[in-house]
This record gives sequence, structure tokens and C-alpha cells, in this order.
Amino acid sequence: MADGWHVLGAGSLGTLWATRLARAGLPVRLILRDETRLSAYNAQAGLTLNEHGQRQTFAIPAQTVSADQPIQRLLVACKAYDAEGAVAAIAHRLTDKADVLLLQNGLGSQDAVAAMLPAARCIFVSSTEGAYRDEDWSAVFAGQGANWLGDAQRGAAPSWLDALQQAGIPHQWTADIRQRLWRKLALNCAINPLTVLHQCRNGELSAHAEEVTALCAELGALLRRAGQPGAAEGLLEQVQQVIAATAANYSSMYQDVAQGRRTEIRYLLGHACATATALDCPVPRLNQLRLRLIEHLSARGLPCD
Repeated sequence: MADGWHVLGAGSLGTLWATRLARAGLPVRLILRDETRLSAYNAQAGLTLNEHGQRQTFAIPAQTVSADQPIQRLLVACKAYDAEGAVAAIAHRLTDKADVLLLQNGLGSQDAVAAMLPAARCIFVSSTEGAYRDEDWSAVFAGQGANWLGDAQRGAAPSWLDALQQAGIPHQWTADIRQRLWRKLALNCAINPLTVLHQCRNGELSAHAEEVTALCAELGALLRRAGQPGAAEGLLEQVQQVIAATAANYSSMYQDVAQGRRTEIRYLLGHACATATALDCPVPRLNQLRLRLIEHLSARGLPCD
């Protein structure tokens, strides 16, 4: 199993990846944080994927982070704020030259993890696939999308991409993964916080077009100052397309707040505003949006970092 897949994080995307790999007959193992979670998982007899209204359960083996099995290929699918701690707990199990795929939202957590693992090849993943949990150990595949993969050193594509092809996981290797990550961060910053503050579905942001346009202008300026002009190109148009295409959906940040969960504000608006400060790039609207969101989260007793 050292050459198979280990998936750390049984949330929506972790479940989506693990079940598709298992469905293709590929060796995959789930890693859970402790014996309590392992017992709960074993009682369910597997992970369930709900796709096109059809539910299928896969009896994927699971273990805790403290197991002694070596890991050659690790998919880190936990939230950005949990990534560092989760990887630190399992780092001793990584083989020499292990591949670590980082499937986190926003920016900041990926570089923090990579700095902890100098011997590993850390591969950053930017995903536009949609999934959400309908119950524990079960995820609904809510929207087709794409997965871009790449490493910060602009290395060549690994041979195991064939496994993603076999599993039906849409993917593309890119030499400039940071551009993809910055673009997705900008999309999230222009949409997600506003859906929380206006308490609305994505499509209802069409009523706040001026606010969206102003945010995209600042985000575009920030991206260009940060050396990512490609990520800035056509940003407003894509934001408008996403709002229209996902009009009936609630953003992931909206769902987190509605369910009393911690958001990834630090790795989205927080990272954008901190980068703007470091680059001396004025972003008054983004800073104001971040402060409004912090006030909103604080009023609901949720973490603001």
C-alpha cells in the first residue's frame, strides 16, 4: 500500500476523491485523526458518494494518523486552517521523496506545509469541482469542474496522473499553479464574503453588481502587483459567469457560517489583504469587506482568523 493513495480528511472533497479512486479499483486508504473517528467510520462500513441521485458506498480501509504504515502518496483534503497541524501529525510516516497533494482553498497553507516537508514533493491543487456533505461519511457530487495540479518548482508531471485518468478525476498539469490558485482566491474573495454578508445565494449577487465590480477592480490591481497578470485578465467577466452558473447555490463560506463552522477567511480575504499591505497596494474596499466579515463572524461567536 506504500505506492497507493492515502487520503487525509473525510470532508466533501476528500470523500469525492477517495470514492472515485476506490471505484476505479485503485488502492486507497483513509486517514482519520483518532480512534473515536475511526470507530465511527467503521460503524458506517465505508464512504458514500451520491452522484446523479445514485448513492454508492465503498468499503475503503481506514486508519488513524498514528498507524505505522509508510505513505508514498498523500492527498491532504482537510480545511486550510487544519492542514499544517494535520500534516505535522503524519509527517513521520512519509517515505523519502513522497508526493503530497494539497487540496486547500485560498493561499498560505500550501507554502506552510511545503516548508515543513523539504524532502517531499508538494503538489498544489486548484479545484473547481463541487461537492458537499449530506451526512457524515457521505458526499454529494454537486458540480462538474476541473483540477489543476502543479508544484512551485515548475517540475514535470508525475507518472501517477494516469491513476486520475483511470478514476475519472478531471485534471490538468500546469507549470504555473500559482496563477490558478490566485485566480481562484480572487473569485472566492469577490463572491463568498458577499453571500455571507447579504445572506443570499450566489445568483442574488446580481443585485449587488456595483459592489462586485468594485471588488474585482481592486483584486485585479492586486493580482497585477503580485506578479500574476494572467490571473487578473478577464476576472470580472469570470466572476459574473460563476455567479450566473451557480445562481441557485450557496457559497461554501455561506454554508460554513450557517452551520456554525469556522471559515477560511484567513486564507482568502486575509491573505489578499496581507499581500496588498506587503506590496503597498491600496485595497480599501477589500479591507473594509474583511472588517465587515470579521464583525459578522464575531457576532455569531465564530473564529475570525
